[in-house]
Amino acid sequence: MSQRVFATSAEAEAAFYDAFQRGDLEAMMGVWAEGDDVVCIHPGGQRITGIAAVRESWRQILGASAGIAFHLSHQHYQASDRVAVHCLHENIAVPGEPGRHVVLATNVYRWIGTGWRMVVHHASPILAGPEPQAPGTRVMH
Repeated sequence: MSQRVFATSAEAEAAFYDAFQRGDLEAMMGVWAEGDDVVCIHPGGQRITGIAAVRESWRQILGASAGIAFHLSHQHYQASDRVAVHCLHENIAVPGEPGRHVVLATNVYRWIGTGWRMVVHHASPILAGPEPQAPGTRVMH
């Protein structure tokens, strides 16, 4: 199976959230770089290092995430020719649950010579701070 080429970090990010919404593990892992240096931290979780462990964490999450929808906001991007850092809010709608869940995410992408790949996904609850949350908002991933 050929791996999809992402010409920009924004394309890789769009594919990441599309795979997440569809619960598609293979598409999700197609966004990640291969290797032992990739890192994933899910909200409230421990650091997961290495592509095999990251894959297993997503297998568990995607199996329980059917029907969720993402709206990304508060996006801030920094990039060079080899590394891109995306900081954003994941506004998540879960079927059957009122309101939305908001998670602060940092996604790091690296140019690997043939395209952009995710090397870090760090998501955490948004704690009380200067940015107000809409009524009915709950924090989760």
